Amino acid sequence: MKILVINCGSSSLKYQVIDMDDESVIAKGLCERIGIEGSELTHKPTGKANYVVQEPMPDHTTAIKLVMDALVDPEHGVMKSTDEISAIGHRVVHGGTYYSSSVLVDEQVKKVIKDCYDLAPLHNPANLTGIEACEAAMPGKPNVVVWDTAFGMSMEPKAYLYAIPYEYYEKYGLRRYGFHGASHAFVSGEVIKMANLDPKTAKVIVCHLGNGASISASIGGKCVDTSMGLTPLEGLIMGTRSGSLDPAIVQFICNKEGKDVNEVINILNKKSGILGLSGGVSSDFRDIEAGAAEGNELCKSALEAYVLRVARYVGAYVAEMNGVDAIAFTAGVGENDKSTRKAVCEYLGYLGIQIDDEANDCRGENRVISTADSKVKVILLPTNEELYIARETKAIVEG
Repeated sequence: MKILVINCGSSSLKYQVIDMDDESVIAKGLCERIGIEGSELTHKPTGKANYVVQEPMPDHTTAIKLVMDALVDPEHGVMKSTDEISAIGHRVVHGGTYYSSSVLVDEQVKKVIKDCYDLAPLHNPANLTGIEACEAAMPGKPNVVVWDTAFGMSMEPKAYLYAIPYEYYEKYGLRRYGFHGASHAFVSGEVIKMANLDPKTAKVIVCHLGNGASISASIGGKCVDTSMGLTPLEGLIMGTRSGSLDPAIVQFICNKEGKDVNEVINILNKKSGILGLSGGVSSDFRDIEAGAAEGNELCKSALEAYVLRVARYVGAYVAEMNGVDAIAFTAGVGENDKSTRKAVCEYLGYLGIQIDDEANDCRGENRVISTADSKVKVILLPTNEELYIARETKAIVEG
C-alpha cells in the first residue's frame, strides 16, 4: 500500500509518498510560492536525482497536479500511475471539540474544518484547500484527516479548561487543545517501544523543541497535559512566540503604545520569544548560541530563559503524573542541540537523571542519552509526523 501524505500551508505544499509494506519513503517534495510569482516544485525521489520544476502554480489544485506528474515522470518518477496511491493522508491543524481521532473525509468533516477557521485562520483554510485539490486530482481516492489537536483531546477538564466563565467554553469552545499532536503521538509511542515500557502505564514526557515548541505528558500513550493551549502561543518560549505570560501585559502595551489587541497579539506571535529576548538578534537558535559565545549577554539570558521554561514544564508534568519513566527530546532544537538537552536535564537532577555526555554528543539519532544508572531514561528520538499520518491513514482505510 502506497500512501501520499499532504501538509498544506497557505502558499506551500509538502508531501511524501510512503510504501507501507516497509514504511519506506519513496519520494518527497515541496511546492513553494503557490499563488505567488516564482512558484517552484522540488521533487526528491529516493535513489534518484532531485527534480526541480519552475512553473506557475496559481492554486493548490495546480500544485497537486504537478506533484502527480512528478510522481509518474518517466525519468524522475517512482510509480507508473497514480492509481498505485491507495489513499491520501492530510495534516489538519484544528478539529475543535468535534473530533478526537483521525477520520475519513466527508462533507461533515469539511464543514468542521471550516467551522474551525477562526481557531486556526492561517492553517485550516489551506488544509481544506489541499483536501479539495486532491479530491479533484484523484477522484474516488479516500482522503483521511489527521488532526493536530487530536492528541490533546484525551486531557481531562482539570487540564484543558481555562479559569474563565464557563459560558465561553460552552459558546465558543475556548479551552486548551494543544498542537504538534502528530509529533507527540509518534514520539511518545516510539519511546514506549524503545525503552521497553508498559504500553498501558508508561509515563512519558516529550519535549518537541524547535522554532515552535511544546511539551506533552502522557500515560499509556494518552495525553494528560500539553503546553500549548487554545492557540500555539501558550506555553514555552519559542523562536518568535512569547509563550505563557501575564495576560494583563496585552492591555498594558495597548494603553502605553496606542496599539489595539490584534497588533499586540501579532507582536507576541512574531516579534517575541528568543527574537525579542535577544534584542532582535535572531529567532534562530544557532545565531543566538553564536551570539552568547561571543559575549552577548542578551543572547545568553535568552537561552537561559528558554531552558528554564522547558525544565519548569517538565517538573510540573512529573508532579502531575506523580512520576515519569522516560523523557524524550525531538524536533529541530531537541534533535540537534546537545547543549540545550544537557542544560534542561541539569535542572532535573532531583529525579536521579544523569546524562551520558558521550551518548549525548550526536544529532538526529535514535538513542538513549542517559547513563545506565539514571533513574529516568532520557531519549533522543527524531520525530516523523509524516509516518504517523501514513499509519493513521492506513488504519482508517483498512477499517
